Amino acid sequence: MKVPYAVLASGSGTNMQSLLDHEDHGAAYRIEVLIVDRPCAAEERARAKGRAVYRVDFGSRSAGAEVVGLLERHGVRGVLLAGFLKLLPPEVCRAFEGRILNIHPALLPAFGGKGMYGHHVHEAVLRSGASVSGPTIHFVNERYDEGRILAQWPVPVEPDDTAGSLAARVLEVEHLLFPAAADALARADLAAPAFRWPGTGVQAGRDLRESIATAFGGAGE
Repeated sequence: MKVPYAVLASGSGTNMQSLLDHEDHGAAYRIEVLIVDRPCAAEERARAKGRAVYRVDFGSRSAGAEVVGLLERHGVRGVLLAGFLKLLPPEVCRAFEGRILNIHPALLPAFGGKGMYGHHVHEAVLRSGASVSGPTIHFVNERYDEGRILAQWPVPVEPDDTAGSLAARVLEVEHLLFPAAADALARADLAAPAFRWPGTGVQAGRDLRESIATAFGGAGE
């Protein structure tokens, strides 16, 4: 029996697609439902896989109760935010405490908070002169990007990087790290799985996918 997950998205849905693709490689989860806050390409990706899709007005007072109702109707046990730009309603955070993961395209706690998404993040990284960036996966609470960090993966910033080139390299890692984290969470029965920072127990010469799987103790392979 696979752990039923929901995805919340606001845009192109490439991270959601990576989660869906990982289902075909022995994932311990299954994406049952997609919830979006606006018309977006993520909807078509979900429908192509036969998954339920809902649009919710997150500006309404009833949004939290509506989302919780949809998640409960589909038997969802974990929630994955994949490019979702709204602050999650407190009712959802409370109902699924410790079972909601978000992916952020920088090494939190730096470059996080309201308005820090997409190219805004990568432009801020470049302005700062940081030599390394990379995605962060964290548990979600009622504040932007402040939940407990589960996993991070370093992506070097190159001297000639633009926001676009840096974003492309970070996204490549996101597409591997997020499914591995979601899988590890499911395999841990929605308890926090172990994660080792790259370099600790990861053998040189392994490709990125294998190194990420090893950092999660083999989950996601």
